[in-house]
Amino acid sequence: MTPKSGIFLLGSCIAAIAAVGCIFELSSGQPELGQSLTTGILLGSLPLTGLLFWAAVQDTRANMK
Repeated sequence: MTPKSGIFLLGSCIAAIAAVGCIFELSSGQPELGQSLTTGILLGSLPLTGLLFWAAVQDTRANMK
């Protein structure tokens, strides 16, 4: 793993934690940041999680050759 892929993986983990937190906040009925902002964070963090994870895997594969 390179430092670049490690940063991508770290970002993916943080975005995944944010998504899970938003899901719990929204399921509680009264999100602390409000319904629309929490939904926006959730909708932004879900694709970001996948994108950053994909980037980390691609970078690692590229550096294995």
